[in-house]
Parts: sequence; structure tokens; C-alpha cells
Amino acid sequence: MMPSARAWRYRSDMSSPSDDTAPAAPIPPIASVPERRGVLALIDRPLVIAFIATLGVLGGLVLGSAIASITAILIYIVLALFISLGLDPIVRVLERRGVKRGGGIAIVFGAFAVLALAFFIFVLPPILAQVGQFVTEFPEAVVEAVNSEWFMALSPDLQDAVGAALAELSALLAKPETIAAVGGGALAVGIGIVNAITASFIVIALTLYFLSSLTGMKNALYDLAPAHSRARLADMTERITASVGSSLIGSVTLSTINAAVVLVLHLVIGLPFAALMTFIAFVITLIPLFGSVIFWLLATGVALFSSPAQALTFFVAYLIYIQIESYVVSPRVMNRAVSIPAALVLIGALVGGALAGVIGVLVALPIMASVLLILREIVVPKQSLKV
Repeated sequence: MMPSARAWRYRSDMSSPSDDTAPAAPIPPIASVPERRGVLALIDRPLVIAFIATLGVLGGLVLGSAIASITAILIYIVLALFISLGLDPIVRVLERRGVKRGGGIAIVFGAFAVLALAFFIFVLPPILAQVGQFVTEFPEAVVEAVNSEWFMALSPDLQDAVGAALAELSALLAKPETIAAVGGGALAVGIGIVNAITASFIVIALTLYFLSSLTGMKNALYDLAPAHSRARLADMTERITASVGSSLIGSVTLSTINAAVVLVLHLVIGLPFAALMTFIAFVITLIPLFGSVIFWLLATGVALFSSPAQALTFFVAYLIYIQIESYVVSPRVMNRAVSIPAALVLIGALVGGALAGVIGVLVALPIMASVLLILREIVVPKQSLKV
């Protein structure tokens, strides 16, 4: 029985009965759609971009809030680390003389405790008393200065400018809120003392830990570097820590010498507020290069309220000391510190003072010295090899 024409046509469409090897019709290729990757893929999904951006903003806010909440702790840690780096050269000197490291640390901290106790017992009470005396007597001193002969000898324009500035300063000091801020009240003074004692204990404890484990901390840092770079890293770290230590010790030594000279000058010349001006000299002269000049102008201006002759005597005597400090004392004290351009010293002092006050000024110079040492020893040589 012959198959029908429809069935034959169906079979001929599937396969040819006469030729099993006939090639099949070619299948047209499917056009490939280019895959979007990276930024283009994200652009096609704006909700994903918005979600990721929101998470980034929230993460930044949380991180900023966390850092702000532990700012005081970070300052304690940084201060303790810098103090330990400053005391480490003294401990090493004792080690070279046969004292064990633990004994050297005990000797250094014992001397520091004696100095701190002497400051709180013999120096701080006169300073506080003279602060109150200065605030109460300054308005009367301004009136006497305005009516003095040396003030009348100035030009009228200069008299008006100086008189207006003195009047504003006198009015500011005479305000009750200023007196309250200076005095602080019993509660504020008590809270300040408690906070200072707590912070001191924290810093002392951290300094002891850093000073006793400084060698181990350095070795742990060296282990993080590749083996071929550990010798270079160790050399750079030792030079940086030595520079930081010498800078801190040098700054404190120069400020102490400066304060001693100011105290002697005030006692010899007979200027008032000797303890207060000595403390101010120590704090201001922590600013490298420019601190002595700033205090020179400030102390001369204060001395004018006592007597022009006393002010002139202090002006000349302290100017002589500044020259001796610049050319004799400072080169000997800061002989191991890295030289820093004067402009960078001023910028570092301003930035450090704005961020952390006196502590920021004190640590700004060692930080800048370390950065300059890294730039000179690592960055500049690498850039010089690129031709």
C-alpha cells in the first residue's frame, strides 16, 4: 500500500529517502548581546547605586561618630607614645651605663614623679594666685598706663589705637563671666582636677607600657614587612624614633631653660607676676623658632604697665638671650633633630595648636621631622630613579 502524498511530504521534510547524506540547512547565528560590566551595569540600575551610596554615607557617619567619641582616648594614646619615644633615649643612656631597662624606666619615672610633685606643691599655687591678681589689677594698671608720661609721648593716632585696645581688653577682663571663667568656681575646679588626674594616670600607664615594650613593638612592625625590606625598615624606624625623641627632649629642654631665664630676669628687674610669666614662657616657647619672639613681645608689653625702664631692660636682656639661644643653645640641644624649613615649622605649629592645643604644638615638630625624613630617604630616591 502506497503512502499518501501528505505523509510523503512530511517524511521528505524530515529526511530525504533518496539521499541520507544531504547537508542540513544552515542555522542563522543568534546575535550576541554585549554584557555590561562595572559602571555601565550600575547605571542601568539606579536603585542599586542609591542603595550603595546610602550605605556609604551611613558608614561614614557611623565611623566619624565613633572616632569623635574616642577622640580623648586617641589623644592619650598619641601623647603617651610620643612621651615614651622622648624618654627612650634617656633610658638607653642608663642602659649603656649598666642599668637594666626596667631599672632605667623606674629611675626616669621616679624623677618625673618628683618633678610633677614639686610643680603641684611649689609652682602651681603661686601661678593660680597671680592669675587672679592679674585679672583684678589689670584695669587699674591700664588707667595708670594711659595717664603715664610714656603714653602721652606717643602720637595721637597711636594713643587712640593703643587706648582703644587696652580699654576693650580691660572691659573683657572686668566682666563677671570672664572672672568666673578664670576662677572657674569650686565645682568646675574640682571637676577639672579630677579629669586632669584621671587623664594623667591613663597617660602614665600607657607611657609605662609603651616604654617597656617599645623594642617588641618595633620588632613586630619589622615582621610585617617582606624579608628583603626589613633591614631598611629597621634603619628608618630607628632614625625616626631617634629624631622624635631628640626633638621632644630638645623642645622641653629649651622651654625649661627659657622659663628659668625669664624667672631670673623678672626677679632681678623686679617685674610682677614672675611665676605666671615663667609658666607662660614655658608654654609659648614650646613653639619652635617663633615661640621666643612671641613671648619677647608679650612680656615686654606686660612690663610696660610697671615701668618703661623695666620694660626696656627686659626687652634688651631677653633679646640678648634669644640670640644666645639661636646660635649657641639650640644647635647643641637639637643636634640630632632633623632640620625643618621655618615655614613648615610655623605651619605645623599652627595646625597642631588648632587640633590639640599645647600637645599638638609639642608633637607637630617630631611628626613633620619624621615625614620629611621619609620623603628624603624613600620617596625622593625612588622618584630620582624614574627616567
